Amino acid sequence: MKHLMTGNEAVARGAYEAGVTFASAYPGTPSTEILENMAQYKEDLIAEWAPNEKVALETVIGASMAGARTLAAMKHVGVNVAADPLFTIGYTGITGGLVLVSADDPGCHSSQNEQDNRYYAKFAKIACIEPSDSQESKDYLKAAFDVSEKYDVPVLFRMTTRVCHSKGLVTFEDRKDVPIIPYVKKPTKFISAPANAKMLHPVVEAKLVELEKFSNETPLNRIEWGNKKIGIITSGVAYTYAKEVFGSEASYLKLGFTFPLPMDKIRAFAKEVEVLYVVEELEPFIEEQMKVAGIPCIGKDLIPRIGELNPDIIAKALLGKELETIKANPEMIVSRPPTLCAGCPHRGFFYTLSKKKNVVITGDIGCYTLGSAEPLNATDSVICMGASISMGHGAAQAFKKNNVDKKVVGVIGDSTFFHTGINSLITVAYNGGNTVSVILDNRITGMTGHQENPGSGYTLQGDPANVINIPDLVKAIGIEHIVTVNPLKLDEMDKAIEDAFAFEGPSVIITRWPCALKNFSPEDIKEFDLKKKLCRVVEDKCRGCKICTKTGCPAISFDPTIKKAKINKYMCVGCEVCLQACPFDAIERVGE
Repeated sequence: MKHLMTGNEAVARGAYEAGVTFASAYPGTPSTEILENMAQYKEDLIAEWAPNEKVALETVIGASMAGARTLAAMKHVGVNVAADPLFTIGYTGITGGLVLVSADDPGCHSSQNEQDNRYYAKFAKIACIEPSDSQESKDYLKAAFDVSEKYDVPVLFRMTTRVCHSKGLVTFEDRKDVPIIPYVKKPTKFISAPANAKMLHPVVEAKLVELEKFSNETPLNRIEWGNKKIGIITSGVAYTYAKEVFGSEASYLKLGFTFPLPMDKIRAFAKEVEVLYVVEELEPFIEEQMKVAGIPCIGKDLIPRIGELNPDIIAKALLGKELETIKANPEMIVSRPPTLCAGCPHRGFFYTLSKKKNVVITGDIGCYTLGSAEPLNATDSVICMGASISMGHGAAQAFKKNNVDKKVVGVIGDSTFFHTGINSLITVAYNGGNTVSVILDNRITGMTGHQENPGSGYTLQGDPANVINIPDLVKAIGIEHIVTVNPLKLDEMDKAIEDAFAFEGPSVIITRWPCALKNFSPEDIKEFDLKKKLCRVVEDKCRGCKICTKTGCPAISFDPTIKKAKINKYMCVGCEVCLQACPFDAIERVGE
């Protein structure tokens, strides 16, 4: 029986079938669903959320050292966080098979950059495997564990957004019973002191020679002969696009094992075709190595290295063909930029803070990134996970040294604080900073789809968990001025900000209210007043000042014909931020 699955679901199934014992990840689009789907196999494996990607990979390395098959999953920028242990295990190797799934995001659909993580495999001197569809995502993942254990090497399993989220038919197989490898103490292998590392480096180079031999022999790299006038070397989802464009009018060398490259197979294929194209998504990873090896080819001089590929782009670039499509009328297209959801607890905070003058606001990765959007316009920077607090400290120190009178506010979410914000706050406390750090605790990891975290009280597989108490943690770091506030109470929010501004030294504000879209836990229901409420505009009192619309709530609109505000009762959750913002008492509660 075949099953319709996304690539992420197929990876999870592949891990199960491959006999994986332990998996860890930090949620990040487009990789999140891999661990979520592995959680269902609770009887056979352990699947955990880690506070960040470095910790996820390190726990997986430990499980591998203990002899088990292990998997870590993360989005492409998460590999940046995990790079420290990744480069070292390139030298040490593994015991139980170890696969690192990197979900790259061409097109920046949910990321701060476009990044081709195949280069990590080359840089860290480890193997790289790339699937093109859901069936391959399952099958290639199982092959990755065999490669990992045979060659004593971690495998980087490179996915991209379309492979992660597109669906295809997948055939299931039974779980492979893989007994744990008996533990043997190997200090010269796993203690990466300089003396050992010097001995390991030649071993790594020898492994790469053997892996290239494998690359030339493995069916993961296959030739599909068609018309030999055109030859296409390709990998990942770009293979499916090229096939759609050229069909049988070209021959293909489809690469599933992309580092080390199968140079002998590539040379043999190149000799058989008249024109050779390299079709790959983002960087010229294959193309560059081919040209260094003296194999002429055409690639990024015609095919874009920016954004996702698709069949239309390839057809235009290589054949000069442009398909006729229905042309949209730009005057009929309504802009729909992302916005904080109706009832989002972050709105009250950003609305209050946006009215403060002479303030620099350093932001972070999460739903609260949208505090930078119209009409709130509250945030000055967003760079990476955990950077808001540390960047804010640096900016404040620079302002102070140069006698610039500005207050700095660093804004971070609860999950992101656990991710890398704790270390950033330590540097503020240790160095006597004078910033305001705001931790937006909405009781869940919001942006990636409501994953549990160390503050939510539950594990990935649904077990009760110890709750990290954020105020206690902040106090332990050395912060004295700590305030916890309901961000939907604008007066309380304003007072908390003003008190923090007046305090000399580092201060922390914790806004605590659950995400409006969350499936509330029993603990949420007990702590918070979450009864369904609504607000509505009293038209006789509305003066048309539009102040309520400046909260940025998508449930509020303005009718220019009657010059009155309106609240969509199907979207409103009764957070009452607009009610408090209205200067004319023209918004009232419904059902009281």
